[in-house]
Amino acid sequence: MQNLKYIVVVCFLFIACNSKKTETANAIVDKAIEVAGGEKYVTAEIDFNFRDKHYKAIRDTEKYQYERVFKDSVSIIRDVLNNKGFTRFIDDKAITIADSVAVKYEASVNSVHYFALLPYGLNDSAVIKNKLGEVVVKGKKYHKIKVTFNQEGGGEDYEDVFVYWINSETYTVDYLAYSYQEVSGVGMRFREAYNVRIVNGLRFVDYNNYAPKDKSLHLIETDKAFEKGNLKLLSKIELKDIIVK
Repeated sequence: MQNLKYIVVVCFLFIACNSKKTETANAIVDKAIEVAGGEKYVTAEIDFNFRDKHYKAIRDTEKYQYERVFKDSVSIIRDVLNNKGFTRFIDDKAITIADSVAVKYEASVNSVHYFALLPYGLNDSAVIKNKLGEVVVKGKKYHKIKVTFNQEGGGEDYEDVFVYWINSETYTVDYLAYSYQEVSGVGMRFREAYNVRIVNGLRFVDYNNYAPKDKSLHLIETDKAFEKGNLKLLSKIELKDIIVK
């Protein structure tokens, strides 16, 4: 009987360990989203301030609206991005702007909301996820997930590449890195999450924002560069006055 119990325990541990090793990128991201708030994102209304601008995200299942409001020297400007497209309002009046300019404003609004609501956006239809294995960063184990985008539905910056480090035990996104296209070539950033807080059921973080000291550094290796002190701190990404309804 004792031998039978021993065999059952060993088999259970083997199955549990094997299941953990074979977790797919999609399953890992699903858990990360659930830990960060899950279904609460689906119908949330989120307000926050970032630098000198106010942002609002309104989500209702498949419908969404992202807003950015700020004041210039004479007017109040409100940028609105939703399922129908992008519109700029000046003092509550919609204005016509060139498509080339609208695309840049749209990308800017979308980018701030994308990072603020992570990891929720990682299950968008244009997202392609690949597991790069498990690594250790600052003594903790992480699933390393690479994210790219389909051109269709991926927006202006569909060529950007992201890497996420998702804690193997807590399934929180503690680090991320991304490469992006710029005039002089490819830029790169690495972000370290800090100041974690839960606001009405949703998880928010701020970031230490780093750039590589060595421009030849490959995106996939930024975690190693971070541990070796080979990244330079550029700025802090801080969300203020968060309200979730």
